Amino acid sequence: MFETLQDRLGSILNGLTGRGALSEADVSAALREVRRALLEADVALEVVRSFTDAVREKAVGAEILKSIKPGQMVVKLVHDELVSMLGSEGVSIDLNAAAPVVIMMVGLQGSGKTTTSGKIANRLKTRDKKKVLMASLDTRRPAAQEQLRQLGVQTGIDTLPIIAGQSPTDIAARAVQAAKLGGHDVVILDTAGRTHIDEPLMIEMAEIKRKSNPHEILLVADALTGQDAVNLARNFDDRVGITGLVLTRMDGDGRGGAALSMRAVTGKPIKLIGVGEKMGELEEFHPRRVADRILGMGDIVSLVEKAAENIDAEKAAAMAAKMAKGKFDLNDLADQLRQMQKMGGMGGIMGLMPGMAGMKDKMSAAGLDDKLFGRQIAIINSMTKAERANPDMLKHSRKKRIAAGSGTDASDINKLLKMHRQMADMMKMMGGKKGGMMKQMMGGLASKMGLGGGMPDLSKMDPKQLEALAKQAEAVGIKPGSLPGLGGGGLPGLGGGRLPGLGGLPGLPGLPKKK
Repeated sequence: MFETLQDRLGSILNGLTGRGALSEADVSAALREVRRALLEADVALEVVRSFTDAVREKAVGAEILKSIKPGQMVVKLVHDELVSMLGSEGVSIDLNAAAPVVIMMVGLQGSGKTTTSGKIANRLKTRDKKKVLMASLDTRRPAAQEQLRQLGVQTGIDTLPIIAGQSPTDIAARAVQAAKLGGHDVVILDTAGRTHIDEPLMIEMAEIKRKSNPHEILLVADALTGQDAVNLARNFDDRVGITGLVLTRMDGDGRGGAALSMRAVTGKPIKLIGVGEKMGELEEFHPRRVADRILGMGDIVSLVEKAAENIDAEKAAAMAAKMAKGKFDLNDLADQLRQMQKMGGMGGIMGLMPGMAGMKDKMSAAGLDDKLFGRQIAIINSMTKAERANPDMLKHSRKKRIAAGSGTDASDINKLLKMHRQMADMMKMMGGKKGGMMKQMMGGLASKMGLGGGMPDLSKMDPKQLEALAKQAEAVGIKPGSLPGLGGGGLPGLGGGRLPGLGGLPGLPGLPKKK
């Protein structure tokens, strides 16, 4: 969603960070470019104007610390202003009310209200263990009520039985009554939309609000609508009064202006974002993390969360035990590749790693897209058990057989084996004597941060604790990209931002070396 804006702002701010000193003219020129980038990204003009004015005001009066270059200071000011524009802290759905808590979904037709209602219900059921009832108040769109019923069947969530001929307000009252009788914690009202805002729609929404007394009124807006989304949010807020926003189609190739404008114009928090069609593809909106992503600073907390959701704990423990002994065979490599696929593939992981956002284009240009993972897994699957456990036995005749079985050639197999060798060597370094390099590095990092008992286990920490740890690291001067052994924001022990076997990316299979 924010890729174009990320590229534009990245190139503007990179031009500043390398400079030793900045004049006021340099700052003005950079802010002119930032302003243009935001307007191109379809951010509302009033929001752009207040954004650049706020940054300029802070930049002129900012004290430049001796340890920080002026260019880096401007980047920090742009980042901080971006965070305040998006809302300083993430706000989740508020369920602090007497059961059943009523959530009313409003928005225009085609914005994805019904699907989002199903996603929110599924999220509340699986994450918060709530008993949810969904009710469709859309009597205009053909089969709208049936669509919600089908989503209920698909996710195992209760839906209000359909009674033909009832008005939306009657259905709302019946839904709240049914939720009380059925012992439901939450009732979600999926209201009707129109192709545009009109008076009958607003009167109907106000009447439903009066009858059902909702605790949350969420405006569902399509993130691809751009400038018009701001007027939409303003109108709904003035007439119905919204408590939060849900942006759908954030996985699309829109310019992201709606997300940046709507929060600033309405003052209402963006609570959730839809990032795909599946029922599980709904995420909480974290302003600081999104700002980090837009400015190419990565998003380690989201990466850890994604890993926690997708990585099998038992397999990870077995892998850690093997690593401690310095062992790493092709079965382990296949597991690693499958887990990377689950976490969004190479592009998804790179976008979340600090300083690595710019590598995505270079990697895809070198043919290192997510199809590569599929090919490498196919190669490993074409081997025998003995070959996977002991790759040294793979001579020419065996490689020929594996290539035929996996639809690849000998050079692909050689690249995979080289990658495995590099990873296996690294595992030996990380395990090995004296607790291994990883343990020593983490010990040094912990003492620098004043953590006497060593680094805590990151996998057992929740997102708030991770963010607190990141702030603690920043407070002692450890910034993303400056951690010992993390080079340019890479993974522990992988040097200057390198992924194992993917060099830097020196040694990256198939990537031409720098001349």
